[in-house]
Amino acid sequence: MAFNQQTPFYNPRIPFTGSIHGGLQKGKNITITGRVSHGAQRFHVNLQCGSRSNANIALHINPRFDSQPYYVVLNTQQHDVWGIEERNYTSPFAPGAAFTLLITVSQDSYQLNVNGSFFMDFRHRIPISHVDTISVDGNDSFRDPFWCFIGCHTGLRPFFRIPGPVWISRIPGPAWISRISNPARISNPARISRISIPARISRISSPAWVSSPAWISTSAGEFPVLLPLACSFLTLLVFQAVPYKSAISGGLRKGRTITIQGTINPNANRFHVNLLQGSSIALHYNPRFDENTVVRNDRQQGHWGSEERGGGMPFRRGQSFTLVIICEPHSFRIIGNGTQTTFRYRLNPLQLVNMLEVDGDISLTSVVL
Repeated sequence: MAFNQQTPFYNPRIPFTGSIHGGLQKGKNITITGRVSHGAQRFHVNLQCGSRSNANIALHINPRFDSQPYYVVLNTQQHDVWGIEERNYTSPFAPGAAFTLLITVSQDSYQLNVNGSFFMDFRHRIPISHVDTISVDGNDSFRDPFWCFIGCHTGLRPFFRIPGPVWISRIPGPAWISRISNPARISNPARISRISIPARISRISSPAWVSSPAWISTSAGEFPVLLPLACSFLTLLVFQAVPYKSAISGGLRKGRTITIQGTINPNANRFHVNLLQGSSIALHYNPRFDENTVVRNDRQQGHWGSEERGGGMPFRRGQSFTLVIICEPHSFRIIGNGTQTTFRYRLNPLQLVNMLEVDGDISLTSVVL
C-alpha cells in the first residue's frame, strides 16, 4: 500500500535528474534515502525550475565533508548567480552513514528533516510553482543504491475497499465508541491521526477537504478517508496486519522492485519475508534478533537449502525499517535500512514467483509491489 502518486525513483544513475509530476505545491513531500560513501567530499540535492543545465535552483542542499566540522550549505541560484548561503555546522550527514532526507514544502519555506529529526528551514526565494525537477549529484558520494519518493499533496483523498464492517474510535484499543455504515465518510477531527486499515488502496481522487481522522478499525466496505496528506509516508501510519500475504501481479521479473516498510516490535525475536512459488520459497529473508543475524535461504519440495548469513544485522528492535528487494539478472539484491546483500536465484523461472508473505514480530506500514 502506498500513498505516493508518483512512482518512486529506485537506484537512478548519478548524476540523476527527474521530473516532479504536477510540480511543487504546499504540502508536498520529497524523501531521499541512501548511504554516503566513505571518503565522500560532497553531494547535493537540487529542486530546480526545469532540467536544463542552467536552470534556476530554488533549493540547493549541499552536505560537505572536506573540512571539520562537517556542515551543510543551503542556497538558491538564479540566472547563474548564487544567492546568500545559509550554513549549518551540526551536519546530520557523515561519510559511511545511511540517511533519510525528508523535504516538506510549506507556505513560506522548505522544512528539512533528516533521519526523523528536524534539521532546518529554508525560506522560499523562488515561487514553488516554478519548481518541477529534482536533481542529485556527487560523483562517487553514494556507496549503496538510493531511492527517491515524491509524496501526495494536501487534499488528495484515498479510497479503500474493505470486505466487512467499519468501526471508529477516538483512541487505539478495543473500546470502540461507534459503528458506522458503509460506504462511510470518516472525518473526525481528533488529534490522533493514525489509521489502521488491513486493505489495499483502490483509487485516489481529488479534491477533498482536509480533516484528521481518529483511530479506525475496519474490515469491510468502501469509503473515503479524509485526511491531510501533507504528511508523508514517514509520518502517516497505515498499519497492515501480519501475517500479511499478497499476490504479485504478473509474477516477478528482472527489474521489478518490492518495498516493505514497518516498525520492529521492541521485544522482537524474528520476522521473515518470503517470495513464494506455490509451496516453494524462492527467497526466505529472516532477520533474527535472538541471533543478531539475517538468514537468507530457499525451500524446494519441502526441503530447505543452504543458509546464507553474511552481511550483518541492519535492523534494531523498536525502530522503523525499510526493506527493498530488487530482481536483478541473476540474483535478488536486498537493501535493508541502506545495507545491501544479494541472494542468487535458486528457483526458476522467476516469473512463477507470484506471492509475497510477511510475518513475525513487526507491524507493517507500507508494502509496494
